Amino acid sequence: MGTLYYGDSQTPIGIEDRALAHLKVALITKLRRGESFTLSWRHPDDEPRGRSTIWLHPAIPLRFVFDEPERPELSTKWINDLMRSANSTGGVQLVPEQLDTSPIETLPDQPVRVGADVQEVDPPSK
Repeated sequence: MGTLYYGDSQTPIGIEDRALAHLKVALITKLRRGESFTLSWRHPDDEPRGRSTIWLHPAIPLRFVFDEPERPELSTKWINDLMRSANSTGGVQLVPEQLDTSPIETLPDQPVRVGADVQEVDPPSK
C-alpha cells in the first residue's frame, strides 16, 4: 500500500502502489502544466464510511511514497482515463475498477503518451 501526502496534512492517504503509480503520472502532468483540479475517493472498509475530496494545486506540496521498490508496468489507457477525469467538473475519481490489481497488458518498452507529454516507462526487470 502506497501513501500520498498532500500539503501539511498529517493524515496520509493510502492508495495501492500500482494505482498510485498511475495517479502520479496523471497528477504530475496536470500540475506541471499549472492546472488545478480535485481528487476524490471512497473511504476504504477499515475507515469510517464516506468519501473525501482534495483540491490539487501546483503550489501545494505533494509526496508519493511507494511500499514496493520496483515501478509497476503502466497502462496508457488507465493514465488517459485519469487525465480525462481530471479535466471534468468532478475531477479525478479513484473508482474500484481503477484500483484493480490484475495485470493490464502494456508495451513496457514504449513511452506512455499523455496528451502532448511523454512519460518514459522503464522496461520490467528480468
